[in-house]
Amino acid sequence: MEYKLLGGSDLNVSRICLGTMTFGQQNSEAEAHEQLDYAVSQGINFIDTAEMYPVPPMAETQGRTEEYIGSWLKSRGNREQLVIATKVAGPAEMARHIRPDVRLNRANIRAAITASLQRLQTDYIDLYQLHWPERATNFFGQLNYQHQPETDGTPILETLEALKELVDEGLIRYVGLSNEVPWGVMKFLSYAETLGLPRVVSVQNPYNLLNRKDEVGLTEVLMREQVALLPYSPLAFGTLSGKYLDGSAGPQARINQFPRFSRYLTEAGLQATAAYVQLARDHGLDPAQMALAFVNGQPFVGSNIIGATSMEQLKSNIDSINLTLPAEVLAEIEVIGTAFSNPCP
Repeated sequence: MEYKLLGGSDLNVSRICLGTMTFGQQNSEAEAHEQLDYAVSQGINFIDTAEMYPVPPMAETQGRTEEYIGSWLKSRGNREQLVIATKVAGPAEMARHIRPDVRLNRANIRAAITASLQRLQTDYIDLYQLHWPERATNFFGQLNYQHQPETDGTPILETLEALKELVDEGLIRYVGLSNEVPWGVMKFLSYAETLGLPRVVSVQNPYNLLNRKDEVGLTEVLMREQVALLPYSPLAFGTLSGKYLDGSAGPQARINQFPRFSRYLTEAGLQATAAYVQLARDHGLDPAQMALAFVNGQPFVGSNIIGATSMEQLKSNIDSINLTLPAEVLAEIEVIGTAFSNPCP
């Protein structure tokens, strides 16, 4: 396993991070513990979760993912060897069951961290992330920004001040963002610099061969400001494995179970996927490992968040850290990426 300091922090994280959003929905507690044990045995020390997980979010399962991780941490006694990241939810219809009025204000952040610490059975969180912005902006595949300042809600400054209180109390070590855009990242950084507030060290956004939109503007911010990208959906919900092209994805496959996650199955997305899968096969590579290795190799990436529902998938995904893509493959990826420019933002 390879390791890297996360952004401007002293968190030395594995280049592969174990994502856990299937724990409690598609994976049982025993399966979750098996995945965690194997990941740690392979050198992974970075685990990402959220108060809203598992996904798809439902009132009857909310918090179960953190509970499974918490029971594992307690039984293994290895908390100090790990970097644990979780997230506080922002306002959205899908989060209404979490608290009566979900916002990124002091009251909600305090309630969220208290509950997460209890479920995770730990005294502190290494990286605490805002799951998505409270203001109306482009995230979760939205395009063509519509300016709606009247719906901004909790000011960013108030949110960051609330997070500083948690840092000062030792409940969290570092602050991160998720589903954020360049303006938002720079605003948080500006307040940190001018007012002595916690500096954002990471941004967790979707990033994969079908969705490279962050390279348009965000990655310059990340590189210049020493903020790490934590890519999620590096396989585009499994699409880049090719299993939805050839019909090998069974009824238990994520998108077949939950059609709401079909954002990568657009006509352009499937055409681009077919090109990438063929490229991998032409060079004797596994398509999923090629897609993950592409993400692993980006200089702005702090840690690649992989997820799996089976141990076979998990082992293959982790093994991608050992694959370095040849220059000719990288060149052909750029040709395909130009022909199908961000087909699934």
